[in-house]
Amino acid sequence: MPYMPTFVAPARFTDAAAALDQVKAIYQGGLAHLRESMLRFVAGEALPGRVRACYPFVRVHTHTVSRHTPPANAGLSYGFVAGPGRYETTLTRPDLFSRYYLDQFRLLLENHQVELEVGTSTQPIPIHFSFAENDHIEGTMSEDRRALMRDVFDLPDLGVMDDGIANGTYEARDGEAQPLSLFTAARVDYSLHRLRHYTGTAPEWFQNFVLFTNYQFYIDEFVRLGHEAMADENSEYVAFIEPGNVVTRRRGLDAGASETFGHLLDGSQGTAPPRLPQMPAYHLVREDYSGITMTNIGVGPANAKTITDHIAVLRPHAWMMLGHCAGLRNTQQLGDYVLAHAYVREDHVLDEELPLWVPIPALSEIQLALEKAVADITRYEGPDLKKIMRTGTVASTDNRNWELLPGNQPQRRFSQSRAVALDMESATIAANGFRFRVPYGTLLCVSDKPLHGEIKLPGMANHFYRERVEQHLRIGMRAIDILREEGSTRLHSRKLRSFAEVAFQ
Repeated sequence: MPYMPTFVAPARFTDAAAALDQVKAIYQGGLAHLRESMLRFVAGEALPGRVRACYPFVRVHTHTVSRHTPPANAGLSYGFVAGPGRYETTLTRPDLFSRYYLDQFRLLLENHQVELEVGTSTQPIPIHFSFAENDHIEGTMSEDRRALMRDVFDLPDLGVMDDGIANGTYEARDGEAQPLSLFTAARVDYSLHRLRHYTGTAPEWFQNFVLFTNYQFYIDEFVRLGHEAMADENSEYVAFIEPGNVVTRRRGLDAGASETFGHLLDGSQGTAPPRLPQMPAYHLVREDYSGITMTNIGVGPANAKTITDHIAVLRPHAWMMLGHCAGLRNTQQLGDYVLAHAYVREDHVLDEELPLWVPIPALSEIQLALEKAVADITRYEGPDLKKIMRTGTVASTDNRNWELLPGNQPQRRFSQSRAVALDMESATIAANGFRFRVPYGTLLCVSDKPLHGEIKLPGMANHFYRERVEQHLRIGMRAIDILREEGSTRLHSRKLRSFAEVAFQ
């Protein structure tokens, strides 16, 4: 028999906060059991049996297709189940997701007028996912002792972490509950650990609006603007975070003055890493998590898919790509902007999860915010805006040297698709946004025109970067201001939801 913490029987709740408290109690009890047992195992102690703790779950039962929808919830595309039945999901990190869980619980209670059932699931918490942020205690064990871990503890099981729910391919077996969330607890934990590895920052710092770029120049400018904001006592942001969890607080802000981040701003301020991680992330933090996270994903669709696979579990309100592209039309000038309203996917990294016949629609809320932001920052309006920005199809390829292929086959395809720009990341980011129900958008800047003899040369490129990067980044940040002012609930479009959708946002 597994050596487990005290079993917590399922309990029913009509209050969202009380249900969340029960989730926290079950989760913290399980973590304490695993951590204590791990310390004893590392010390060489023989444990009384296989050590196990399981994730908490939340469940709802409904008996009718109709639902009671208060006026405040009327326009939402989430917060309700698809029809009669039993629905449930496992939960993790209630400390990190407390606001999110509380909102999802509240919507279920309001929309269905049923009780929430919270209890201990049968899904084990892998021992690796029980470690605290800086715990590396398994590294102190001998090789033989580490080999015994599998006999004593549950290790991560990729069989329960696939994306079948998000991909729309999951089918519950007879007698099994339907899913409430796109991600199981183990899948979320897996991504939280991957985020630390790839970005060099803790998941706690990620904000609900995310910018991606494929050039370090944009990050350098974001860092400058971040520190500039921290020097302003009246800034809307409370902290700026860099890789290594290096914290710069807003001038005049005491560590404990932040209600949300006080426990993180106090004490250790992090340590800059000796070298940057693969996709470093930087965070302009707002008290309500509606700040800006910016990540340099580097070049290529594989990186774009990898990072969006993991950031998706944080359920951001929107992510957008700000990067450089090849202009495909002779009428374009270097420095012109391209607002993507369609995508040609030749990236190949999502072909198994999202078939090519699935269209990736433009989202009007994002499109309008980006267009208005371009007008606000550049001071161009109306017809004049077309002088510097073109709306059109963006093609993304996984072949950086597509120009060198014989026979001009890629050129012919791009012409037939009416593409106006080409890059290696935008279609991937948009497609994964569609797949994970995260609102997405793309605003690119033309940095070369290979079909017309204007290739990227060092001198020309450096001059171009200095001229355009600051303006482009400010446009992206202004678009986030606009989206934030309009309210996040408008962003989660019904265009991103399927026929029988999960209830969680």
